[in-house]
Amino acid sequence: MAPTHEDLPEGAVRCEDGLVRPVWAAQQGLMRTYYDTEWGMPVSGENAHFERLVLEGFQAGLSWATILRKRPAFREVFCDFDVDTVAGFGDAEIDSLLTDARIIRHRGKIEAAIGNARATQQLRAGGGLVDFLWSFKPQQTPRPESVADVPTTSPESVAMSKALRKNGFRFVGPTTMYALMEAIGIVDTHLLSSFRRGSSGIWND
Repeated sequence: MAPTHEDLPEGAVRCEDGLVRPVWAAQQGLMRTYYDTEWGMPVSGENAHFERLVLEGFQAGLSWATILRKRPAFREVFCDFDVDTVAGFGDAEIDSLLTDARIIRHRGKIEAAIGNARATQQLRAGGGLVDFLWSFKPQQTPRPESVADVPTTSPESVAMSKALRKNGFRFVGPTTMYALMEAIGIVDTHLLSSFRRGSSGIWND
């Protein structure tokens, strides 16, 4: 049975398994699995938050499906996004990464990932990356009925972007940081009709 739109809000579909999802997660495959199991869920620890921040930066200008397909290779070449290891990368590692077709070979983004690892180390003196990111959790989360209701930035993502840049981070614009906030549950932008609404346990609405 193919996904159906019924009388659901714009951008929501009922899939062949009977569950309501946004259009981008309607088809079986990598994106649906990500939506069903990962997107909007909190992660644990500095390295996991660093990974999400770096991958959102690499995604800028590209599709998230591209990032997901390349994520295993990213994890391999960035040593599971171990902050201290990536912070130690130098010219030899950069040259190697630029020749690896399995990842996105963008010098600026690669150098930013390394610089962001070093910036993450510096944040430890003030509580660390995890507490820093979660300090921008808003008082309320959006309650989108349709995809048109889903924001792409917020005052908090603008503030987060500004604060990260002040601390030496790059490729952390307000839209990119809002995507990060969505991805790890700092905000819940699942459609109200989606079966995943409220799945993070962070927001009870």
